[in-house]
Amino acid sequence: MSRIGKQPVILPAGVLLTQDEQTITVKGAAGVLSLHQNSAVKLSIADDKVTFCATNALSDADALSGTMRQLVNNMVLGVTKGFEKKLTLVGVGYKAQAAANSLDLSVGYSHPVKIDMPVGITVTTPTPTEIVIKGADRQRVGQIAAEVRAMRPPEPYKGKGIRYSDEKIIIKEAKKK
Repeated sequence: MSRIGKQPVILPAGVLLTQDEQTITVKGAAGVLSLHQNSAVKLSIADDKVTFCATNALSDADALSGTMRQLVNNMVLGVTKGFEKKLTLVGVGYKAQAAANSLDLSVGYSHPVKIDMPVGITVTTPTPTEIVIKGADRQRVGQIAAEVRAMRPPEPYKGKGIRYSDEKIIIKEAKKK
């Protein structure tokens, strides 16, 4: 059996997990998240612990038990603490400004770029060159951060562009005569 799938997910106080035929729903202080339940994985709840096991002996079902366990664990962490991604703008004149539910970027184009944030995602700009994207759903936070980064990815010669705050850019050497 999967090593990750063997570990139970512990539900903290204030988190409610419900399950029906098709979906798993987690409710907490930060919101409500739901996930489609796979029929190859059996879920059991006892004493604020959720355990997962494969319904058959196939290796795909065993792998799915670990995947489902981690997805539910991310849902529990999301409704309690939330997730965040930090981006940094590097370049002369590059700046960002967060509005009510959108992000305005000036990243070297002839026009400003406006990105609308979906429901459940908040964006802040502590400084004009930093962007912080927060939300309860880990996948959506990562997807929005990737879309913002794709507006001007870091280039390899000077490192200008939008990068994750912990990302290391390998700078290429310029052409020599």
